[in-house]
Amino acid sequence: MERREFVASLVAGGCAGMCVDLTLFPLDTVKTRLQSPQGFYKAGGFRGIYAGVPSAAVGSFPNAAAFFVTYEYTKSLLGAGGPLAAVHAAPVAHMLAASLGEIVACLIRVPTEVIKQRTQASPSSTTYHTLLATLREEGVRGLYRGYGSTVLREIPFSLVQFPLWEYLKTLWSRRQGHTLYSWQAAVCGAFAGAVAAVVTTPLDVAKTRIMLAKAGSRARSKRAGLAEHSWTCAHPPGRGSCPHGADPPLWQHLPSLHGSAWMSRACEEHVITAHTVRTQR
Repeated sequence: MERREFVASLVAGGCAGMCVDLTLFPLDTVKTRLQSPQGFYKAGGFRGIYAGVPSAAVGSFPNAAAFFVTYEYTKSLLGAGGPLAAVHAAPVAHMLAASLGEIVACLIRVPTEVIKQRTQASPSSTTYHTLLATLREEGVRGLYRGYGSTVLREIPFSLVQFPLWEYLKTLWSRRQGHTLYSWQAAVCGAFAGAVAAVVTTPLDVAKTRIMLAKAGSRARSKRAGLAEHSWTCAHPPGRGSCPHGADPPLWQHLPSLHGSAWMSRACEEHVITAHTVRTQR
């Protein structure tokens, strides 16, 4: 990966992640409360819709930057004269690059996600108090509560999203005979993200409940892992629709928000790359 491509991935990915996370934070809060085992209204309902936003603000840029840098570097390493340089092997390269990117990014994402979601589910508390309580009761390990479940959720998400995104971009580009515009790449990302989110929703709910579980509860025990939580989410007691009170229309529309990240990233990367090229002349 050339220096300008590295800078573009770093800054574009970071800016896009921060922009989207902060812009859509209220909807993320609604999603967390819908997934909470205590129920939407007991978790705060529509009160304190920006609870936990400082954690998101701190972690968004480095988290997104770490992912996109790792993804782009690994993809270029595997594809440019590497073992997966063949055209038919491109999806495999994209899957491996995305998986490695998620593993690296989760080292930053999980601590901020734990504090953010616990604050979202307890709007009477502040981000600072939630952080202190977590460190006091569980130590630094508490900040990485749910790391495994997060990785196991993010990797399947990326295995669906990124190969599909790259395939759609390639297909569209071939049909029109030139490189896609930023909005076209964003449309491809929106569709790919929506499909991936629908597929991995049970894993996402399980991850949220593991992070929100109180100390000493069965959800905190080693026996209650991702598989058990996923089964409970997929087969909730009572009505057999979406997990615990999440109305189907809202639940189905939340995944479509992922396309906004691709719009921001595509625009940022286009501008930064162009600027870097001009300065090198």
